[in-house]
Amino acid sequence: MPCVDTTQLLKGVLDLAVLAVLREGDGYGYDILRRLRAAGLQDVGDASVYGTLRRLFANGFLNTYVVPSDEGPHRKYYALNAAGRAELERNGKTWRGFASIMDDLLRDRGTA
Repeated sequence: MPCVDTTQLLKGVLDLAVLAVLREGDGYGYDILRRLRAAGLQDVGDASVYGTLRRLFANGFLNTYVVPSDEGPHRKYYALNAAGRAELERNGKTWRGFASIMDDLLRDRGTA
């Protein structure tokens, strides 16, 4: 059994990952899920992404709008707003600092 549970890691960084995906362009729920998986986050779950979108919207980091569809129900799109871009910048700095520390800790220093 692996020591690191990737689902636990995802819980800690999913907000940041969703904000980063939306920086590249607006999207609806399934589109955002697909983009996260295409980026390498294969283990991310549907319910987690939808819950994250609702929470980010409720916290004022996203705007929403509806686009009619000829092939089914209307789609609710999510867009990063100014507060969301600021949150992405803040949390991105925190993540890069944390990742740098982890890289240093994991670096093989040739000692046993």
